[in-house]
Amino acid sequence: MFSLMEATGTNCYRISRSGQMKAEVLVYLNKELYGSFKEDQSLQQLIDAATLVGVVSPVIGMPDIHSGFGLPIGGVMAMDADDGLISAGAVGMDINCGVRLLRTNIHYSSLGKDHLLKLIQAIADRVPSGVGQNSKHAPLIRQHFNALLQSGVPRLVELGFGRPEDLQYIEDKGSMPGAEVESVSKKAVSRGLQLSTIGGGNHFIELGFVEKVYDLESAKIFGLEEKSLTVMIHTGSRGFGHQICTDYSAEMKQAAPKYSLNIPSAGLAAVPIKSSEGKHYFGAMTCAINFAFCNRQWITDDVRKAFSSVFGGADQDYGLDLVYDLAHNTARFETFGGRKMLIHRKGAARALPPGHPENPKIYKNTGHPVLIPGSMGSASFVIRALPAVEKIYNSVNHGAGRILSRSAARREISVQQLRERMAEVIISGGNYKAYLDEAPQAYKDIEQVIDTLTEAGFSHKVARLLPLAVLKGEGGD
Repeated sequence: MFSLMEATGTNCYRISRSGQMKAEVLVYLNKELYGSFKEDQSLQQLIDAATLVGVVSPVIGMPDIHSGFGLPIGGVMAMDADDGLISAGAVGMDINCGVRLLRTNIHYSSLGKDHLLKLIQAIADRVPSGVGQNSKHAPLIRQHFNALLQSGVPRLVELGFGRPEDLQYIEDKGSMPGAEVESVSKKAVSRGLQLSTIGGGNHFIELGFVEKVYDLESAKIFGLEEKSLTVMIHTGSRGFGHQICTDYSAEMKQAAPKYSLNIPSAGLAAVPIKSSEGKHYFGAMTCAINFAFCNRQWITDDVRKAFSSVFGGADQDYGLDLVYDLAHNTARFETFGGRKMLIHRKGAARALPPGHPENPKIYKNTGHPVLIPGSMGSASFVIRALPAVEKIYNSVNHGAGRILSRSAARREISVQQLRERMAEVIISGGNYKAYLDEAPQAYKDIEQVIDTLTEAGFSHKVARLLPLAVLKGEGGD
């Protein structure tokens, strides 16, 4: 598959239409990433997506691309809203896995290691982590579960978990329309008590700081100052979203022959958007999107309380204002060139350029902050989109992207190598062996990934963040 790619423009490689392909494929890699690229399976997954009925050209591979279930992580697929398909696998298992960033008015150098240890432990005491962990808020979740799925973060704020102004800094204001609780299986509902937990795998809560500002004007609007302490939260819809994807992937696979659809792989099982199965999946997926927004919001409330418990006073004393919260792993209706499409983003983030009407008012002239977390122990970035990003469906990469599978990372990386790479970064609990599959060595160089789209003219760097302490759950997720 690698041999099919031809250079076309800055950091862009094309796979032209052939055989059953109805769209071309574009993959974005800079020189360094291209030189080490070994992802034939992910390219085949993009080609498979390009064969689906109703697909709009091009299908996109982001610089953090690596193989996944159906569509690769780092894949973007647009479908015609009238004649196209919807695919649970092209959204992913962890629906609305996403990231939010909080800024503080604390200078990071004022915090010694003891402060950081106390703070990360106070957060860990409040936020369960690890695979299968349930919330400490079970009675409230049971009481308000359907309302939270239907209304999202606005309902959670009404219950006292957050600040009213938080809503202005969340994609869709924390509530995507179209949720249908009746389309969610009982088994998925049974996993809903994982609300307000971070899970395992690459999910985390990270205390970091603004190490470098590239764009002073945008950083000022975003409220980011050099050397200030930050909190980044990365998690999604947990087992609830995973079950919805599992349920509907099986249903779509079974239903495809009814619509005379030739599906290239089980992971890309799909049905017409306007079919009953497609509508039910969209309604259930939207419930998971709202679940995940609520998950990060509830965790934010716990983080704010942790700061108060360690330092005293009210959480507002330390800022802890929301910079932005944005989703990965979604399918949403958007219009490009006057054509309505369903944009599947799997391991990709929506990035609205300056002037886009869906930007929060305060970010109208810059575009909203786009948060790109790195691997554990490496830098993360805040960027903003440029007008040219419309060519790739207002999408950018969502992270660094793996170069080693979890099993390969556990085989090839030692505890000592992880300790050395983490340097002074604190890992809550200190169980390095449990986190070998999330070692920085298992991921691409985040700097190269960020530079790929920057050099192509799609995005602009605003700030780089470095980690100080991280809370992660054990086990894959």
